[in-house]
Amino acid sequence: MSHEHSHSGCGCCASMDRRDFMTAVGLSALAMQSGVTALASSAAEGPAAGGKPRIRAVFLRPKTDKYWMGWPGASYDISARQADYTKTMVEAAQKLGVDLAVDAEPVADMAAVGALLDQCKQSPPDGIILTVMGLSPNFWPHAERFAAERGDIPTILFSPMGTSFTGHLQPTRKATKCFVAATQDHSWLATGVRLLGAVWQIKNTRMCIVNGEKTFDERLAVIGTTLHHIPLVRWTEELAKVGATAEVRALAEEFSKTAQKIVEPKAEDLINAAKTYFVAKRIMAAENCNAISLNCLGLIGARKIPCPPCMAWSRLNDEGGTGICECDWNAGIGLRLCSLLCARPGFMQDPAPNTVNGTLMGAHCTSATKLRGFDQPAVPIILRSHSESGLGISPQVLWPVGEPVTVATFQGPQKILLATGRVVANINTPPAGGCRTSVELDLDDVVDPRDCKGFHQVFILGRHERTYKAFAQLAGVEVGPLA
Repeated sequence: MSHEHSHSGCGCCASMDRRDFMTAVGLSALAMQSGVTALASSAAEGPAAGGKPRIRAVFLRPKTDKYWMGWPGASYDISARQADYTKTMVEAAQKLGVDLAVDAEPVADMAAVGALLDQCKQSPPDGIILTVMGLSPNFWPHAERFAAERGDIPTILFSPMGTSFTGHLQPTRKATKCFVAATQDHSWLATGVRLLGAVWQIKNTRMCIVNGEKTFDERLAVIGTTLHHIPLVRWTEELAKVGATAEVRALAEEFSKTAQKIVEPKAEDLINAAKTYFVAKRIMAAENCNAISLNCLGLIGARKIPCPPCMAWSRLNDEGGTGICECDWNAGIGLRLCSLLCARPGFMQDPAPNTVNGTLMGAHCTSATKLRGFDQPAVPIILRSHSESGLGISPQVLWPVGEPVTVATFQGPQKILLATGRVVANINTPPAGGCRTSVELDLDDVVDPRDCKGFHQVFILGRHERTYKAFAQLAGVEVGPLA
């Protein structure tokens, strides 16, 4: 919802009993026939354009079976550790849909580094993971040469504990599109695969912008996402084609079953909400997109549609796809990045500073529910009407109070603003005004919430600022404070 629109209070009707509600819809048998669980999307697995990111993994070490004196030490089993690293990367690549090529033969001298650079110039991969596996002899000049000469290929220099001191990590810390990952945690390599995959995924994302009167594409600088614009009338045309089919009714029943309570909505509203999900999926498939945004406020204001796509966006974002409000592509990229980097959906919201508490409130009439992760249980949800119009269904999603959060906002073409904090309250409307899902955050290092920059920032459950910073280094994107 735009900050230019006024907010009107919405009356709160008595809650409908779920048994009465489902009797009115009459869906139990249809749900069993159509299998709602089959509706899950694979939107998070790859871009709509098809293909996979090509990542290459190499190991920088001497051709020896065992070290003697000096780090990483004689107890460091070279072949076993390389096997461990390889297994972690391969498993992550299989899970994330990444085409991973692992070089079993080590890069053992400067000549091998030169050969690797030549290969990367002839056939550039979409990312490189170079694991440094020894201090003696000093292999960091080899890593530094590769980082300096590999062009703009996003590169991770992985340095497991025992392979670097402070001095070794200085020359490469400011290399463009390069992240140095020095850690004792070998499982971080899975994150490395995810990060490099995300750089490629966001570059190959196609975001359908349903607004205006023309069809055209525009490719964003730096981040690379394509905005695919189509006319607003397309939504109403496609919506008119969708009937109350078995799959629509089954999804409507699932919406009601997963709700803690149903307040304003009627049975017909559930059917209309389910229709919007299938309209979104149909348009995304037809336009070869894996993200979608609609100027729904204009359609709702003119009463051209009976229901905003609040539930459709909630469902899409829970699946790993991206549903975005108000054709805000900056927020859309923010939501898409959250899905790719954090394996969970984010919450695009309108920021409302609370100057009494020194907190930041964020509100919108749609929110995903799988806040802890796509493979985790949903948080509680109450089905409400769209607060500004009183039409259709909007989810009131109850965020877990006391848990940490990250706030991230993308500012095109190449900046991400970050903050961290914790959830302190969920806000009910009424008595408050604003949108149905309303969350209050106590942010770290923010003295005055009026200093928070941007609009439609993305709230993310958990602490993820280091993941975003690593991605930013690999993608050539700047990072700054939210306030």
